Amino acid sequence: MTTAGQRRGRRTERPPREFDQSVPSPCISVCTLNDDDVCIGCFRSAEEIREWMILDREQKLEVLERVRMRRAGELSRDDMK
Repeated sequence: MTTAGQRRGRRTERPPREFDQSVPSPCISVCTLNDDDVCIGCFRSAEEIREWMILDREQKLEVLERVRMRRAGELSRDDMK
């Protein structure tokens, strides 16, 4: 039987994950969610805010397009999230 300490000793170190930082966050430090779970400051959904750091460039650009549409009122309530 191996102990947790022995298992840890066999772990290979992984390099730190590189996160895409080429697309700036739309956050304006308002950070208040409305009834649809969308921030009234940056117009991102709670899920989009939570996932922002791990999204790749293409995904962030897709979020920003939804943000633009929310801000312009082009998305229905069902499309908000």
